[in-house]
Amino acid sequence: MQLKNLYDDFRDGKTIKAYADIIKNDAKKLSKTINIMEVCGGHTHTIMKYGLPQLMPESINFVHGPGCPVCIMPKERIDHAYHLSLLDDVILVTLGDMIKVPGSRGSLQDARSSGADVRFMYSPMECLTIAKQHPNKKIIYFAIGFETTTPMTASLLEATIKQDIKNIFFHINHVTVPEAMKLLIDSDDSRIDAFLGPAHVSVITGSKIYDIFPKKYNTPVVVAGFEPVDMIQAISMIVKQFVEHRCELEVEYKRLVNFDGNIVAQEKVKKYLTPAKQFRWRGLGDIPNSALELRDEYARYDATKIYKDILPNEPIDDHKLCLCGDILKGVASPPDCSIFGTACKPTTPIGSCMVSSEGACAAYYKYGEGL
Repeated sequence: MQLKNLYDDFRDGKTIKAYADIIKNDAKKLSKTINIMEVCGGHTHTIMKYGLPQLMPESINFVHGPGCPVCIMPKERIDHAYHLSLLDDVILVTLGDMIKVPGSRGSLQDARSSGADVRFMYSPMECLTIAKQHPNKKIIYFAIGFETTTPMTASLLEATIKQDIKNIFFHINHVTVPEAMKLLIDSDDSRIDAFLGPAHVSVITGSKIYDIFPKKYNTPVVVAGFEPVDMIQAISMIVKQFVEHRCELEVEYKRLVNFDGNIVAQEKVKKYLTPAKQFRWRGLGDIPNSALELRDEYARYDATKIYKDILPNEPIDDHKLCLCGDILKGVASPPDCSIFGTACKPTTPIGSCMVSSEGACAAYYKYGEGL
């Protein structure tokens, strides 16, 4: 007898169709089109892969957000990684999504082709082994990601300190979701009526980080899981709020997300990292307090300070034909871009929305234009 797949219930076609029918019936009671921003790139891929736009009535529209840590990485920061990787005594370690992201001087893949020792791994803790195997090398961990991956960076620093490892250093590029959401909803060209809150981020932070949006911005938020049933149920919850003239924070992904989140992980992050005054998001510009950096007491591990004299910091704009910035803001879709699918493809990415597996352009290219 074949065992039932763990995900079968969350990908069940009959359940998806039933929710689609509920949404269509509720949408008849709406007086306007609802623009729903899925903040997370993983959500964008679920929407495209499972054809959810085709199941929606005309009054429900998806708007793509900036929730892809590779997509929002500014070129000058990618140049930092590229530059550091070429130093003779450095092994640069980062997550695999970074390999093809183009900076102004090339990608880490290009640096590797030029002889740089660039390594990609699944867990930051692998840095400990690499550092012990290469005591005469400086191991620089180029840390990326939203609140989801930040605790792992804090754990690596904690282990580095406890094991008294002298040759591990950190280039921190962790960014935070709520500040970007605030900027988007405050912008003059905002089309956002509601948010689908990121799933994995919320496991760490709890849903409390979105409480401000229904209360201050009159914008509903429903935290959704990644499976198609999760997504369409969350969309139904948003539509129901508009039909019932409510504006609330709700959690669809209750099997993993609560209001307070993972307190242990949050405290570990606070111990080692602190909000940075400014961080430049690719396509969005400078957003105050939207990123983290090492606390001053851990400056001896901070590669951005140790190598500050050789790291370029001037902002670098994207290709003039690339619409990635507007796509990250939710004011354009990938097919609006003149180079989408022609000059800009996964094999020859020009913009960051195409280079990342979580980018909106990559999703459109892989699953069809759909939306």
